[in-house]
Amino acid sequence: MHRYFEELKDFRKKGDLFLLVIILIVSAVGLVAITSATSAAKFEGNFRYIAIQSVSIGLGVLMFALVSSVDLEFLSEHRMLMVGFNMLLLLMLIPFGTDNGSGNRSWIHFPGFPVNIQPAEICKITYIVIMASVMSEHQNNVSSIVSVMHMVLHLGLLVGLNLVLSSDMGVSLIFVFIFIGMAFAGGVSIWWFVAALSGIAVAFPILWQFLGQYQRNRILILFDDSIDPMGINERYHAKINLQSITGGGLTGQGLFNGNRTQGGALFAQHTDYIFSSMGEEVGFLGCVVIMLLEFAIIARCVYVGVRCQDYMRRLVCYGAASALMFQVMINVGMCIGVMPVIGLTLPLISYGGSSVVTIFAMLGLVSGAYARPSSLSHERYVQPYRG
Repeated sequence: MHRYFEELKDFRKKGDLFLLVIILIVSAVGLVAITSATSAAKFEGNFRYIAIQSVSIGLGVLMFALVSSVDLEFLSEHRMLMVGFNMLLLLMLIPFGTDNGSGNRSWIHFPGFPVNIQPAEICKITYIVIMASVMSEHQNNVSSIVSVMHMVLHLGLLVGLNLVLSSDMGVSLIFVFIFIGMAFAGGVSIWWFVAALSGIAVAFPILWQFLGQYQRNRILILFDDSIDPMGINERYHAKINLQSITGGGLTGQGLFNGNRTQGGALFAQHTDYIFSSMGEEVGFLGCVVIMLLEFAIIARCVYVGVRCQDYMRRLVCYGAASALMFQVMINVGMCIGVMPVIGLTLPLISYGGSSVVTIFAMLGLVSGAYARPSSLSHERYVQPYRG
């Protein structure tokens, strides 16, 4: 504990302040975007959204510093506690779960508490550490059957529990993409990926039968123009999104002036479809700036990972980069109509308190790797747990 407080005290000297500055710039852009998107008449005042997002950013900075000061070996030693924590957190959806207007029972609502908490967002942080710890344990033979099955076990446990309790496919796919990114970067044989793709191809016709018609249509409309050609059912949101983005032209209609955004025609314009709202109000150039800022964070995560001498720390950085990359690609893809709608927000731009705080915390792991790029286990009396 004494060492932790020493690390926390040295955060300003050792932590990745460059990464923190980029995150704060993106968060500030997001706050402006949320302020504009929620100024529409249908929100009946936007002070609540601005206040929650601002407080979340402040808490996020605190979490960034706190997580950045944690020794990764200490977390690795308590891997099974993190597994238990994830399960307990998700199980809280049974008594306290709510859909928060999304259709998925993905949020925890405590009576009297001002905001809802999305447990799967928190689990992203611990899952990255768990995955890095498991792969570090098997790093000398990471492509063995035992190693891969150990990784798949943790993924299946988390994704299965989240799907059963919340039905949230979007966040569940983030865990899968983290798994893929870390496994690929960690040196797992390409033949495992080929085998996985082959297995999915074989199982897909069977799994397709278990999807609801609306779920099938969300995928089919990407390829079949005959489904809802008038854009009044499954294609409605995609149509409005494209109209909003293209309606902004090169420089946009101006903040607080978007026709569809301020007129209330755009669905979830402060969360899932905030990129469409920004396309309308700040135009193509504004969207390019937002994308560059998002990719600047991802690039920094990759840079810190390449810089790390320690295998586990390197994987943590790649895991954070994978999570952000997938979320940005899917969210923007949904808005321009090339990805199915699965309800993922744009990191640090979309409104969402728990999402903002957990992204700051997740990137705090990257800052910790920057501050301590190699293992400190030789300085400790207790060696990292490898059971």
